[in-house]
Amino acid sequence: MPRDYDRYSAVQYAKNWWNGRNPAYYNFDAVGGDCTNFVSQCLYAGSGVMNYTRDTGWYYNSPSDRAAAWSGVEYLHRFLTSNKSNGPYATERAVRLAQPGDIIQLSFDGARFSHSLLVSEISPQILVCTHSDDSCDRPFSTYMYRNARLLHIEGVRGILN
Repeated sequence: MPRDYDRYSAVQYAKNWWNGRNPAYYNFDAVGGDCTNFVSQCLYAGSGVMNYTRDTGWYYNSPSDRAAAWSGVEYLHRFLTSNKSNGPYATERAVRLAQPGDIIQLSFDGARFSHSLLVSEISPQILVCTHSDDSCDRPFSTYMYRNARLLHIEGVRGILN
């Protein structure tokens, strides 16, 4: 039975950790960037459920025991938009429809999405928190990109971990 995603907890986690690294998780800055790892941590704070499906799930146990979706931009998109099992799930929407706790992914070259941001506030502009380019409540309008997509978190399935 699906339940609501706790947007407040996801955003509070982002605001607590945007300028630091939670020691419970590996810091991927030196190996391609930490943005999607950070966004996944925020999602977990708001959902409390991981999906341990090998290869296609979304989970983190350690740097060597995690799903590709935990730290990979395209893999996270694929997981959230196709997940019919445990964990959070999302639909792609127009960025202007963002709500706090949603995810925006950016393509800088127009071909490949390579950065994930957590929507932290709408006031009335969209503000975001992220790692790799550590920011808190940064106006989304300050980013230079070719394409953007919004992943609206619809809810969560499964028992809390």
